[in-house]
Amino acid sequence: MYPDHDFLGEEQVAAGQNAAIAALEEKLTKPSSPWLWIVDPIDGTTNFASGIPMNMPSIAVAYEGEVVIGVLFDPHMDELFTAIRGQGTTLNGKIVHVSEEDSLSSAMVGMESPAGQESLEMCVKAIQPLMPRVRTIRMLGSSAVMLPWVAKGRLTAYWTPDECAWDIAAGSLLVQEAGGRVTDLEGNDYTLRTRSLVSSNGKVHNALLEVLQSKMLSS
Repeated sequence: MYPDHDFLGEEQVAAGQNAAIAALEEKLTKPSSPWLWIVDPIDGTTNFASGIPMNMPSIAVAYEGEVVIGVLFDPHMDELFTAIRGQGTTLNGKIVHVSEEDSLSSAMVGMESPAGQESLEMCVKAIQPLMPRVRTIRMLGSSAVMLPWVAKGRLTAYWTPDECAWDIAAGSLLVQEAGGRVTDLEGNDYTLRTRSLVSSNGKVHNALLEVLQSKMLSS
């Protein structure tokens, strides 16, 4: 439909962090169009292969390097999440907002359980300081599931130490447009180059960053 637009999809790129970073960087520094579609046909592949109904396709559209449209569809629950920059986030056509918890002690926090050794070690390090500070922690195996859930208020926050743009671009816009906040682990605002992702309803963001930084940035 848009043959002149640029495209970045997980299935186009060789496995591994370096290949993903290089592919994204090429699209951002040598664009053939100001429009870039960023697509993951299935985020939560292990869940999908195991018959666990926590996986979604993820589609983001960026204009001149900024994500302006995000779409995620959960076929298991028949839930279509959409966001357009400046126009809010919807679930099946109805506006949704992030949750209202204002303290970590009442927060439900999602986090990743990555396959990479370094990322896995970072997640394991975070569990010990986080667990006594929050209401509960959930590892559900898909950024494309957990980011919309932050936008909808089902989770208070979600963080992951290392994800590709196709995993988090659409979901990050959903959270932002639903009134939440999305940064990297150091507190810098989200961009397409962000890989260590912290998303929340905004009210617990600084407290969550403080706990994560105490373990990650000092290590």
